[in-house]
Amino acid sequence: MLSILLKKLKESFVSVFPVAAIVFLLNLTPLVDFSGREMGIFMVSALLLIAGIGLFNLGADLAMTPMGEHIGSGLTKSKKLWLLLLACFAMGVLITVAEPDLSVLAAQVKDVVDPTLLILTVGVGVGLFLTLAVVKIVFHKPLSLLLFFFYMAMFGVIALLATGGGHSFVALAFDSGGVTTGPITVPFIMALGVGIAATLGGRNVGENSFGLVALCSIGPMMAVALLGTVSKGDVTYALPDYSIPSPLGGALLHTLLETAKEVAIALGLVAIFFFALQFIYLKLPRKRLLQIIIGILYTFFGLLIFLTAVKVGFMPIGYKMGVELAESHPALLAVFGFLLGLVVVLAEPAVHVLNCQVEEITGRAVSRRSMQVALSLGVGISIGLSMLRILFDFNILWYLVPGYCISLGLAFFVPGLYTAIAFDSGGVASGPLTSSFILPFAIGACFVTQGQDKIMRDAFGVVAMVAMTPLITIQLLGFRAVLARKVREKLAVRRILSADDEQIIDFM
Repeated sequence: MLSILLKKLKESFVSVFPVAAIVFLLNLTPLVDFSGREMGIFMVSALLLIAGIGLFNLGADLAMTPMGEHIGSGLTKSKKLWLLLLACFAMGVLITVAEPDLSVLAAQVKDVVDPTLLILTVGVGVGLFLTLAVVKIVFHKPLSLLLFFFYMAMFGVIALLATGGGHSFVALAFDSGGVTTGPITVPFIMALGVGIAATLGGRNVGENSFGLVALCSIGPMMAVALLGTVSKGDVTYALPDYSIPSPLGGALLHTLLETAKEVAIALGLVAIFFFALQFIYLKLPRKRLLQIIIGILYTFFGLLIFLTAVKVGFMPIGYKMGVELAESHPALLAVFGFLLGLVVVLAEPAVHVLNCQVEEITGRAVSRRSMQVALSLGVGISIGLSMLRILFDFNILWYLVPGYCISLGLAFFVPGLYTAIAFDSGGVASGPLTSSFILPFAIGACFVTQGQDKIMRDAFGVVAMVAMTPLITIQLLGFRAVLARKVREKLAVRRILSADDEQIIDFM
């Protein structure tokens, strides 16, 4: 176990180091001016981030992924479709209601929409679409057609919202899709799909193993957009205090306890649901259960350390970086946004889980390296484009409408496996580090260039952009694979046709 943990810590160091290096090198330039205290806290937070990601990844391997696979395969083997669908709906609602990021989102719009109503509505949306995703696997329906239909329906609701004057709700609706697919839900939901697809078999086991996260991201977007159409007034946003508190000790203890409560609730609901099914249906051996319990503990402490480090050290630095770059050299915002996007996605905990599952399910046909390159490029481009939107103050739909049209169009020209992986990657890439480091960076830049009144319209939406661009880059990866295969087939046929007849041996 120790050797595996050391390997995970080494991987997390490689992931976090580029982010810390960019901040450190940027501080050596006249572009930003961080105090010694700020840099010290940031570097300590980076070390904690390494420990947190390492523990989380080990816990995901030992607990979250096996729990999802056992529930998916166990309920499928029971051959009770109603039980499988009911369990998936309940799991979708419970996980979403307990997601800490959703509570933060609800607090932002409390003057317009009741937070409890918003959380429950989004939870029901995720539960319904998780159930729909399972139906897709059971009846072997193509993911691309479902995505096309429901994204068109969602854009219809968005158009109704925009024409009704709810422009601030547009970016918020798209951001909600990334908020609800957090580090606890993603490994579990992805493993659930793997377990169901592996049990049912069929010709497209690999393709059917993915797509659950993709469909679960649509539910929150539609839910928030529908709420926006019936809500009165505009979204109000109160700029939080991003400064590092002094004294730090009391604030750190408060953040630690608050984060521990959030993680315990979210992780506890998943564990309770699993052990209830274990008692009734699964009946796993004691040794396997002990491993899962140990993995849950690793996951808890990993997420606790990770989220605390992000809140204490990364949010203030991200916000101040955005403010000072916008004040001194606003033209460089897009450049640094691109660079940050390239490396921030490396430190998202759930991205490692996705890449490992993709490599395993595809038999290394899609490697972790190629996935990481495609994700990094996609997220880098998305944040760079988001900075341009902040500078020039235009509606996010100018990006999202053509972006999703390209994404859905590519789905008809690439293998279904790449489409399923791509749409899952969008939800996975927009994780807690994106919302806790990149979003404050965008808020700081928007506060300086456009003012506080434009933050909800221009700064929010960066999470939606991070969730969209991987859909294009990873499907382009699949498109390249299709073209490469066709070129190889043509070359093989040409070599056969141009072969010298005298070299052909006639045995007749």
